Amino acid sequence: MEKRPPRVIVTKIGFDGHDRGSRVIAACLRDAGMEVIYTPPWQEIGAVVKLALEEDADVIGISSLATDHLIVPKLMEALRSAGLADVQVIVGGIVPHKDEAKLLESGVARVFHPGTALDEVVAQVQALTVKRREMQEVQS
Repeated sequence: MEKRPPRVIVTKIGFDGHDRGSRVIAACLRDAGMEVIYTPPWQEIGAVVKLALEEDADVIGISSLATDHLIVPKLMEALRSAGLADVQVIVGGIVPHKDEAKLLESGVARVFHPGTALDEVVAQVQALTVKRREMQEVQS
């Protein structure tokens, strides 16, 4: 397995511009030794998929404080269509429990709610990176 650190995109899709939480997570992951690609808010799904391909991202972290998490299933479909089904996606922020099931069914690996310990986020991103890289080895 490659020894490079996890490569994580931290982004916001849709029209939600509240980015304080995503900035905190990006800094936390960076401080944990990960390569973080941080985007400004208001990203389109196609741009995130293109960035994931170009950057060989292991994990995409989506931050949602409004209802933009409801478009994440479209992101999941776009990743599969682009041959990037192995890229792990996490969502954090204000996600009602009724919507969490929809996200997990669409292929999201994990949903983090407010108050989640940063150490838990780091550990999950590391575990998801291992999972993704193992999937890539099997596909090779």
